[in-house]
Amino acid sequence: MDPAVVIPPQGLDDLIGILDAQGYEVLGVRETDGALELGPVTAAADLPRGRIEAAEAGSVRLVDGPRAAFFDHTLPMQGLKRVVYPAQERLYTTGPDLVAAEEPVEAPPRAILGVRPCDLAALDTLTAVFEGGPFVDTRFRQRREALLLIAVNCMRPAATCFCASMDSGPRAERGFDLAIDELIQAGRHVLVVTAGSARGQEILEQLPGEPAEEADLRAAREGSRACAEAQQRRLDEGVEGLLKRSYDHPHWAAVAERCLSCANCTLVCPTCFCGTVEDRSSLDGAEAERWRRWDSCFTLDFSYLHGGAVRGETASRYRQWITHKLAHWHDQFGRSGCVGCGRCIGWCPVGIDITAEAAALAASEGRSELSGEEI
Repeated sequence: MDPAVVIPPQGLDDLIGILDAQGYEVLGVRETDGALELGPVTAAADLPRGRIEAAEAGSVRLVDGPRAAFFDHTLPMQGLKRVVYPAQERLYTTGPDLVAAEEPVEAPPRAILGVRPCDLAALDTLTAVFEGGPFVDTRFRQRREALLLIAVNCMRPAATCFCASMDSGPRAERGFDLAIDELIQAGRHVLVVTAGSARGQEILEQLPGEPAEEADLRAAREGSRACAEAQQRRLDEGVEGLLKRSYDHPHWAAVAERCLSCANCTLVCPTCFCGTVEDRSSLDGAEAERWRRWDSCFTLDFSYLHGGAVRGETASRYRQWITHKLAHWHDQFGRSGCVGCGRCIGWCPVGIDITAEAAALAASEGRSELSGEEI
């Protein structure tokens, strides 16, 4: 079996057709109301060809790119979290007999076209959260197992990306069924498609294409390397210890002067998993439902215990978020809770930058690098 095949751009339509014939609902990145989101894809024409993000702290805009590439954009507003862990879902219903009936899980076979390496890493991180402990979230598992993942290796970063410093991109090494490298060189436009699983190999064998040459594979690797080197932001080693030492740091008050506690960062984050459960009853009391919905550590009620909220100030809520994300996540799950996608930077309405905040704490300790070099 060939490790990779080269297909022309129109081969994307062949790929989508194969997936549809196998019963998959195909989701891909689409442009909607001036932003990128995951949505149904029936043909390559549905993809935002030639469009890229102009992203900075507090700003994400779509503009025309320099070439007619299908995958020069990077990330939709939200990753795979919404697919495997819905923003709200009904768990149980009951009636006058008080017998609870569990809501069936909707987990149709879905093929996700254009998953970025950082979002693959985020899905792996969520899997550790929902399936790695003694109590497995079977609803999450069923949705995850129904996915067929088609990754796209990044050839250009957004200005907010820092996946290279988090070892989560810009090239996918595992966790995908198929991976695509889009090459546009010297007037030649092709897609290099690689299988990463048995399911992916079966699809690859149905794609009309030619075996990839070593030059194509080398160009694909070189493109990802150049993408990593072009990233403008990073989180350095040592941030875990830095945050654990900074619980009472005055910098949290400075952040709180800007933070709106709007929870945008947690909503777009592909790994934030906080949720709450609420019971709803009909007005006549004959029926009741139990729902799970997303929550955020930025909301005042999130830390409410009898008598009041534990984290009543914005400074303590921001500290909770970044310290859990970058430090205590290691204690709980053996990894960082950040994959370097940069969504929290671009979609923060006041432009708070997680990499800049970590660097500011490091600088205040008299260190030029989070790795610990003394100034």
